Amino acid sequence: MILNANVGGIDSVARIVAGVVLIGLAATGTIGMWGWIGVVPLATGLSGWCPAYLPFGLSTCKMKK
Repeated sequence: MILNANVGGIDSVARIVAGVVLIGLAATGTIGMWGWIGVVPLATGLSGWCPAYLPFGLSTCKMKK
């Protein structure tokens, strides 16, 4: 199964930053164990694909001409 990218540039950067911040806060004990959920936006930002977008047909990637 080939996964088509559905996470665009700004969306990807925002996910990566949010994921790193959450993981960092969890690692330092600032926000507790729930901060490890930052792995999800980090992974989707790095991969460029978000499974939650599929049911809604969403994509933040630029349209190809």
